[in-house]
Amino acid sequence: MAPYILPVVLLIASNVFMSFAWYGHLGHKAAPLWAAVMVSWGIAFFEYWLAVPANRIGHQVYSAAQLKTMQEVITLVIFAGFSAWWLKEEITWNTAAGFVLIACGAALVFRG
Repeated sequence: MAPYILPVVLLIASNVFMSFAWYGHLGHKAAPLWAAVMVSWGIAFFEYWLAVPANRIGHQVYSAAQLKTMQEVITLVIFAGFSAWWLKEEITWNTAAGFVLIACGAALVFRG
């Protein structure tokens, strides 16, 4: 059971870190760019400690394409919540529709 579920849990946690590493600094635009890069790099270090094991464990039961697809869908879901909560950006209908279309494409990867 762990190879099926643990990668999903790890990828969710990884994507929370990734969202803060890549986009968290947008809430602190007064900070110098070098500081934003260094803090983002430090956050990304922990993201990798979750993403790499997720893929190593998950590859026992999922293909690499399935793992990447899973990661992208999780990224979109986490990012949508992150951008609304942290960046205070509205999720527009066309953004939501685009995410749904991406999710439909992702479903094709798991059909087999």
